[in-house]
Amino acid sequence: MKSTVAEPGADTEIPSLGERVREHPRAGNKRGQSAVELALCLPVLLVIMTGIFTFGVALNNYLMLTNAVSVGGRLLAVSRGQTADPCATAAASVYAAAPLLHQASFSFTILLNGNSYSGATCTAGAASLVPGATAQVTATYPCNLAVYGATYAPGCSLSATIAEVVQ
Repeated sequence: MKSTVAEPGADTEIPSLGERVREHPRAGNKRGQSAVELALCLPVLLVIMTGIFTFGVALNNYLMLTNAVSVGGRLLAVSRGQTADPCATAAASVYAAAPLLHQASFSFTILLNGNSYSGATCTAGAASLVPGATAQVTATYPCNLAVYGATYAPGCSLSATIAEVVQ
């Protein structure tokens, strides 16, 4: 049934606006529009979402590293007289507090009463643990900010430091 609008005083009926639009050859063919929009927007959306995810993982690693170094520094400060290798004690504590981080990727710098030790062992450091001295633990961990093969921060490294007074 064709709906028409008759104008007063006119002998012929004029088709309504909706009918004129539907009769246009290109008006009803919008099936491919959604596919084209998806093809144009989906890659950009995936890159953005993957970047957010990658940055979130790096931020989570930083938070775990910061917490683990804090735990290691506190344990080092109270372990005077109880350990022969204070650096190994601190490193083991850091490893235990950050189970999702790879132990082989850590690098430590431990400062005991002004003496600096690199690595996770320092048997000579036990003599440097004197009451009232400062024990500082610094740990670095590599970060990976790569999205679809493009590395946005090559050589990125996360670092956390804590200084405690030896008890």
